[in-house]
Amino acid sequence: MKLTFGQSNTFTPCAACTVKTYSTRKMGDVTLDSSMIRNIGISAHIDSGKTTLTERLLYYTGKLAEMHEVRGKDNVGAKMDFMELERQRGITIQSAATYVNWKGTNINIIDTPGHVDFTVEVERALRVLDGAVLVLCAVGGVQSQSITVNRQMKRYNVPCLAFINKLDRMGSNPVRVLTQLKSKLNHNAEFIQLPIGLEKDQEGIVDLIEMKALYFGEPSGLNIIEDEIPAHLRTEAKERRQRLIEAVCNVDDVLGEMFLEEKEPTNDDIKAAIRRSCIKRAFTPVFMGTALKNKGIQPLLDGVIDYLPTPTEVQNECLNNAELDENGSPSKIILSSERTTDKPFVGLAFKLEAGKFGQLTYMRVYQGGMKKGDTIINTRNNKKVRVSRLVRMNADEMEDITEAYAGDICALFGVDCAGGDTFVNKGSTQLSLESMYVPDPVISMSIKLANKQDQENFSKGISRFTKEDPTFKVAFDPELGETIATGMGELHLDIYAQRLEREYKTKCILGKPKVSFRETLLQPCEFDYWHKKQSGGRGEYARVIGTVEPLPPDENTKLVFKDYTTGTNIPKSYIPAIERGFRKCYEKGPLAEQKVSGVLIKLKDGDAHAVDSSDWAFEQAAVQAGLDTYTYDWAMLEPIMTVEVNAPQEYQGSVLAGLTKRNAIFLGTDSNEGYFTSYCEVPLNMMFGYSTELRTMTQGQGEFTMEYSKYCPAAEDTVRLLTESLEQEANKGTQEKKRKKN
Repeated sequence: MKLTFGQSNTFTPCAACTVKTYSTRKMGDVTLDSSMIRNIGISAHIDSGKTTLTERLLYYTGKLAEMHEVRGKDNVGAKMDFMELERQRGITIQSAATYVNWKGTNINIIDTPGHVDFTVEVERALRVLDGAVLVLCAVGGVQSQSITVNRQMKRYNVPCLAFINKLDRMGSNPVRVLTQLKSKLNHNAEFIQLPIGLEKDQEGIVDLIEMKALYFGEPSGLNIIEDEIPAHLRTEAKERRQRLIEAVCNVDDVLGEMFLEEKEPTNDDIKAAIRRSCIKRAFTPVFMGTALKNKGIQPLLDGVIDYLPTPTEVQNECLNNAELDENGSPSKIILSSERTTDKPFVGLAFKLEAGKFGQLTYMRVYQGGMKKGDTIINTRNNKKVRVSRLVRMNADEMEDITEAYAGDICALFGVDCAGGDTFVNKGSTQLSLESMYVPDPVISMSIKLANKQDQENFSKGISRFTKEDPTFKVAFDPELGETIATGMGELHLDIYAQRLEREYKTKCILGKPKVSFRETLLQPCEFDYWHKKQSGGRGEYARVIGTVEPLPPDENTKLVFKDYTTGTNIPKSYIPAIERGFRKCYEKGPLAEQKVSGVLIKLKDGDAHAVDSSDWAFEQAAVQAGLDTYTYDWAMLEPIMTVEVNAPQEYQGSVLAGLTKRNAIFLGTDSNEGYFTSYCEVPLNMMFGYSTELRTMTQGQGEFTMEYSKYCPAAEDTVRLLTESLEQEANKGTQEKKRKKN
């Protein structure tokens, strides 16, 4: 069946219509009942409308007196994009937290960036949230970052609603988006709503559960007008409603039994079944609207309350380091979400931010509660911290509060900690929460000061940014004589260079990017190294025997050390030193001094001396054993990026030819409304400067996104260029030393 969605004229409410007005828009008091709390994130691909949607959520719940646009002409900008750089570029750079109250329910919201360069912002937000809204563009559909966000939700088992935005845009096709949601993201998803008209004829939506039409009248969509479903959509609405019920029946036993018994489920039965299956991540309800034109936002807020879990419906686990399971790992205990102080306090610091009053630490409370003036303990270093100031965030504004309980997201001042630290109260220091996943940086660039007098401000800025963002790292390379900044992409590093100039008055120059290559072993090899040294006094004695083997391709970013020794030839106390020695040796490989990965080091035997053996001796033995393996066959690995290019079809030939020159492997191509989208895998080393090239060949109409996919063997030309570059740098260093000596 093909959906037409109607092409009707402007809707005029009749006398029989019901009008619901949300114009009072006053914030209610925050309840202390866990069932009246939701913690959600807004996540999506670039330019899907996340920040615009969040702006509407704030407006309709009374947090904002008036709405502003991301790229508005009034130069105010969206509330959640409060950083000057965000408003200038029209993108979200860092996640922002706020809270709203809708129909008596407190909703904590985190608006996250869409660019893959800032993926850690999404990662740490989803780590502490109970539910999410996956925003999809009605034209673009499921795009590369949508896939990444979906994978992150799966990692933390976060239930989600889908919201198809931008129904008013030319070429919008929600059916295509639903198909992609099923095929690309493997969601059991169905429409909860249907659009009444698309593109310029978009008027409202049809609620498939209540079976009524909803129109959003002035002022600014505050008046929701309920009416009968338009005649030309009634058949489609009935069929879609039946599909919705059948999809939920397949994953919900209660509704499934009613279906088998041929009982007609009530609207409440359907809603309850959707809620149960959504919380289990077995079903994804699909809402729709257009945030820019103020349509479909209030029903989405209702859906957040109706279908996403409360803190009590999510099982959060904590590690009890005082008790070990049969495998020797810390046992797990389930945390209580009751909003009382009867249980020990457990909270996770998930985001750090430097504010005008000092470091601001965002914290999710998982169990118990804390009050202003309490003392909490960081389980990583056992440092005690006094809660001197406790606030709730509304983007860049703060509201002082006196207490926070399980299910709350709050922020503290004056807490010296790192992202991912667990905080508890006295007597519970054995408890700790699992930290968040942090992806490895994939690109490096040299960074230097335009004016050497700015060194102090540069150090302050770098210290702050590296603490806030674990994917941004800066270190001095003594061999190259350069400071190297490492991050998730060119945009990522460019943003921090601009922030250093804006916030610390320190102008920086970024050099040519350097890719994080890896070196790996091609075939298993054996090592047997005997370290003996006697020069008077206590000697050094250590022997290590074992093998180094390549890991499978899907594990080629890992370096694994395993101890297979038996008996007492090597005392167990020396094993960490041996591992440390191998890891130290494999910091630089034999081909181009790149980091070694994709190998498994098996320590099988060895020998020790009662007097002369030491940690140092065994570490040196391991270093030399590692160097001995460099005589075997090694290969270079390079990072491969999944690239998605979108451009007008008239430029398809030149765009594909340009990608082919960059050694692209094509995965597929889609066409839609005069545009094509090409999906391919390209070595990161070949992608530098592609943004300028694409804009040039498509007259500024083409765009692309890329994200890290995997490491694969590098081409011979790449290896040759790397080794030649290494030789040139070595010769340059030698000449520089001679010059200084003379």
